Amino acid sequence: MAMTRKDQGMATRRAVLGDAHVDRAEAAKTAFDTPFQDLITEGAWGTVWSDDTISRRERSMLTLALLAATGNFNEIPMHVRATANTGATPEDIMQAFMHVAIYAGVPKANHAIKLAKDTFADMAKEARA
Repeated sequence: MAMTRKDQGMATRRAVLGDAHVDRAEAAKTAFDTPFQDLITEGAWGTVWSDDTISRRERSMLTLALLAATGNFNEIPMHVRATANTGATPEDIMQAFMHVAIYAGVPKANHAIKLAKDTFADMAKEARA
């Protein structure tokens, strides 16, 4: 039996973001936001992130660049953390943000870089703990 798009999305979401993150998000889900959570699980994770045309490393770089370019900074730390699972390196992320600086603006790239630096520092502290 083939996996449903929702099942595939949840599997991909867990592989990229990690079980702990997804478990926290699922525990916080309410009747109000369940339709939205289903939408992103099926659409973003079950379709876009589950497609194997490009690698998850490349998807991480694209996602981080798009988040920065559109000023959607709140999700940058989550996607920086996800690179531990996708294979995008800090150098890859910097290159993505360099593109943001040229094509979308230096202030957006600068803020995204600050968020990434802070997130990498937090991840290093957590690894030592």
